Amino acid sequence: MATIKSYTTVEQSKELAKILPIESADMGWYYSRNPNVARNQMWVGTKAENVDIPCWSLSALIQVLPITIVDSWTDYCLMLDIKSKMPRYVKYGDVYHPEFPWDFKKQSLLDSVVESIFWLHKNNYLNGSNR
Repeated sequence: MATIKSYTTVEQSKELAKILPIESADMGWYYSRNPNVARNQMWVGTKAENVDIPCWSLSALIQVLPITIVDSWTDYCLMLDIKSKMPRYVKYGDVYHPEFPWDFKKQSLLDSVVESIFWLHKNNYLNGSNR
């Protein structure tokens, strides 16, 4: 059975904060403010204001994905594919972009979308930067 994840982990959030607009985050990781608890204890909240580390829900991440990516040959349209109840496929176009790693073999769609965002950023496809 696929793992159901609602939001990015602390590690994913830290990496995404380096490449995505902070305004796109709809949640946040907060350090505990309790003086009797270790500072490294964190909790996630649904408010994105005054966060220690921004956090993204699956819905917020999907909003960040470009609808199409364009290279010198064609436009590739975003497709989220669910196969055998395993939501792990994120791809661009019926004819896959030849370099896009569409099958991430992740246990959740959220993890696949995060990996897609990392790949899109690395290849300058976020925010229309490839046009």
